[in-house]
Amino acid sequence: MPLFWTAGAYAQDEAAQNTPFGGEEAPGGGEDAQAPQVEAIKPPPLEDPIEAVDIKGNSRIETSTILSYMVVQPGDRFNQDLLDRSLKTLYATGLFHDVTLKRVGNVLEVHVVENPIVNRIVFEGNHAAKDEDLTKVISLRPRAVYSPQGISADRQKILAVYAEKARYAATVTPQIIRLAHNRVDVIFHINEAQKTLIKKVTFVGNKSFSSAQLAGIVSSKETAWYRFFASSDQYNPDRIKYDAELLHRFYLKNGFVDFQVKNATGELSPDRKSFYITYTMEEGPRYRLNKMSVQSSLRHVSADSMKKYISLFHGQWYDGSAIQHNATNMQELLQGKGYPFAMVHPEIARNPEKRTVNLLFDISEGPRMYVERIDINGNTITEDKVIRRQLPMAEGDPYTPLDRKYSKMILEDLGFFKTVSIDQTPGSAPDKVNISADVVEKPTGEFSLGGGYSTDAGVLGNLGLKQHNLLGTGIDAGFTGTAAYYEDQADISLTDPYFLNRNLVAGIDIFGMQNHYMTYQSYSEGRYGITLRMGYSYNNHLSQSWNYTLTDRQVDDTWSDSSYYVQDQSGWSLLSQLSTTLTYDTRDRRQQPHKGFVVRVGGDFAGIGGNERYVRGKIDAAYYIPLDSLMGNHEWTVSFRGGAGEIVNWGGGRSDIIDNFYLGGNSLRGFMDGGVGPRSYAIPARDGNPMHSQQDFLGGRFMYTASAQVDFPIPFASAMGIKGRYFVDMGGLDGLRVRRRYTSMKDWPKYTPVYDDTLTPVVSTGVGIAWKSPFGLVNIDLGVPLHKGTNDRTQLLRFGFGQQF
Repeated sequence: MPLFWTAGAYAQDEAAQNTPFGGEEAPGGGEDAQAPQVEAIKPPPLEDPIEAVDIKGNSRIETSTILSYMVVQPGDRFNQDLLDRSLKTLYATGLFHDVTLKRVGNVLEVHVVENPIVNRIVFEGNHAAKDEDLTKVISLRPRAVYSPQGISADRQKILAVYAEKARYAATVTPQIIRLAHNRVDVIFHINEAQKTLIKKVTFVGNKSFSSAQLAGIVSSKETAWYRFFASSDQYNPDRIKYDAELLHRFYLKNGFVDFQVKNATGELSPDRKSFYITYTMEEGPRYRLNKMSVQSSLRHVSADSMKKYISLFHGQWYDGSAIQHNATNMQELLQGKGYPFAMVHPEIARNPEKRTVNLLFDISEGPRMYVERIDINGNTITEDKVIRRQLPMAEGDPYTPLDRKYSKMILEDLGFFKTVSIDQTPGSAPDKVNISADVVEKPTGEFSLGGGYSTDAGVLGNLGLKQHNLLGTGIDAGFTGTAAYYEDQADISLTDPYFLNRNLVAGIDIFGMQNHYMTYQSYSEGRYGITLRMGYSYNNHLSQSWNYTLTDRQVDDTWSDSSYYVQDQSGWSLLSQLSTTLTYDTRDRRQQPHKGFVVRVGGDFAGIGGNERYVRGKIDAAYYIPLDSLMGNHEWTVSFRGGAGEIVNWGGGRSDIIDNFYLGGNSLRGFMDGGVGPRSYAIPARDGNPMHSQQDFLGGRFMYTASAQVDFPIPFASAMGIKGRYFVDMGGLDGLRVRRRYTSMKDWPKYTPVYDDTLTPVVSTGVGIAWKSPFGLVNIDLGVPLHKGTNDRTQLLRFGFGQQF
């Protein structure tokens, strides 16, 4: 009598049961395929050997292939365990919808029902996710073997894609359409549903800070009508973990050494339309710093000599990040002074009764490690030398953990790579290490086309084409052009950040510009020329740059009733100028800095050829103070800026007013560009009254500016990328610098008075906003003069708008 082993049950799962074949049964289906069948008729003796294995039912899969998957082979005995394992192995291949093993005498018959071949895959109802994005995540492909398990797994992967898009109520229903020749079409019917937004964010256990304050710390926000451009109100499990870390950092920064986030959970509402997020925390006591000391076991480095580098003070609230930052600064200082293996570890001792913390900076020598080999992997375009020259170490150099940290940061800052990882492996000796820099490159070309409006240039359009890693050499090349109502300009630039394989930045600019100053000046100016640039760094903070500029300039379109000071400017001039700037910069970032300072000292020397002769000196500085501890978040910053400059003639140059200093606009908000400082009236009006004539801005020899500004978050608007600012600006400009002076009545009718040639401070105050909108950066400032000269030209509202796409 025959004995059966079937695998019908293995071919079934919950997803497959809910997957109709266009309303028909699946291939090989039916009642017999719903459960395993074992015909328990008295079998022949199992110890008999298998004389042959006969494969039946296969049309696409080779017999030899099926035999290779089986555990039992001819010559083996009819062993129950071997037969069961063969059955499961055949089914596990995913090639078969059903498998039956049948003994006929001493022959083992294997009946198979092959799974269909996928003809095509279709997504229906998807709008938030593109077909190609869904195709990337699923494993099923056309001409692949269909299996119910694969369909079920792919369904979950599609749901995961929609979960990443905060669409947790999405549903995916697979449908199988049976075709001829054992082929099927797979259709995923998708109901995307609405985004699952955060309805409520709750904090439990907070006593020292209000829920409103903590809500400003975490990145997850409650849904609100004004967050239509933001994603912070969309539920994301990874963001919840990140928020827990943000809370931990915030409390550690404010003295809560024992703070813990006990739980951070997101609960989906019954209708699957919103989430309720709860952060459960334990604050613990708040600690202040008490005794601070230094301990050193490093040879030739005494503890007393390092105490002066402690930037913390007694009695301040414990701040974990400030302590670690102080330790890192001390460590870098020692490594820069010839102690490459110096390590600084901060250690704290709590006193819960007094709620104080004693702080010890332990200076010791870390293990001596040297770089044996550096490998660069993953760069197919960028040359090896471009990456190697950025690394802070080379083969044979001492190696410290900070080198690994800064290597990753430096390579990321290049902007050439999607991801950067720095790994280390043991070298050929205990004190040697091999470094591997693994990078994934990204496109470094940019094309920009935009338009907008600014107070300076009016309605504008711009075009840009840049390549930041030209042919993998690290050279930055680009073209930019702007066409505006009052200004047209074009610039071709080329910059090598490592000229001659040295710490030199060299570049060239070829430019052309045409300004139509008809809004506040009565002439036009054209400039065409070339600039050669070079710069280098002395260390991480100090750098210097040099420029040589040769500019062909033309002033024309002067008005017939302009003052003779302006009419004297008409004509051609050639400027040959050498410039240098020395910069000391400790800011935490170049764009929107939060702390640190920058000081720039520069000078221009005109007269290496050409017909302009002057020396111009400039100095400016800015200091940024974070208000984190005072305001409870890191979005508040106070900044102080100041600057001064003077221009002095030499050698009988032309003294053109286009080289003078001008005050107003961005340098003094609340006033028109160039609207502060010396000015003359045009040729007297017909009524003879000079007060009825056009004013001409003349600029000046000496200028100074000062500004104080507070940047702050705007309630309900920060999530949209809007920040506010309050400012007070001050400045002064004087010193008549013109080609000829018409200051006496004997020069009539060329004579017109010069007004506001004084250093008396001009002061303004106001508020502004900066919005990083999806359409570009929008800046709006409303400035109100507090003190001004009689004839200074004011400008209440100043704004600029740009777009990149």
